[in-house]
Amino acid sequence: MLKGMPPPESPDWTLVVPVKTLVAAKTRLSEAAGPHRAALAVAIACDTVEAALGCGPVARVVVVTGDPVAAGALSAVGAHVVGDPEAGLNAALRHGAGEAVRLAPGDAVGALQADLPALRPAELALVLAAAAEFDQAFLPDAAEVGTTFYGTRPGVPFAPGFGGASRDRHLRRGAKELCLAQVDSVRRDVDTPDDLRAALALGTGPRTRVVAGLIGAEPPDAESFR
Repeated sequence: MLKGMPPPESPDWTLVVPVKTLVAAKTRLSEAAGPHRAALAVAIACDTVEAALGCGPVARVVVVTGDPVAAGALSAVGAHVVGDPEAGLNAALRHGAGEAVRLAPGDAVGALQADLPALRPAELALVLAAAAEFDQAFLPDAAEVGTTFYGTRPGVPFAPGFGGASRDRHLRRGAKELCLAQVDSVRRDVDTPDDLRAALALGTGPRTRVVAGLIGAEPPDAESFR
């Protein structure tokens, strides 16, 4: 950078959030959630998207889903919803990224998991600021096995590798692993009852808290942060 020149501004972000059809969503929570499993999946996704939209660098959220119930709820929260090509998670993310580039060609594009009900906008902003320093970057989940966020700078090919041991997959593909403190809410995805309890202990959005109360998963000292 030339002397006297201001630092370049960080880009705005369009985040792509994939949401499964409700019949397939959160199956590992089936026993704990019982008849409230679909409601819990929608609540978690809506709390995630609402928090993401409350993050300053996020200009918009593109949700990819083939479920009309989820689509309606997420659209009401403020998401831009597109259909799912039904070719797998990463194909859904690439489809959403294509829509993101169509809507805002100059934005950075990020993939964010839909099951982050404790997501805090300020913590997401830290992740996005760090990711903007690299062509492609990712954030591992709390278990250090999967991935909760993957992002690329404007103009960089968007090549997510979610699913299973995606942390190692993203590393092998040359993405920069973001090793950040104080971003627990961005790493705490929810797949199991233990995950849900951990998210509730951090403090979830209001929809998740309500459904968790219905299934008896809410710890007595949990407080919603929103």
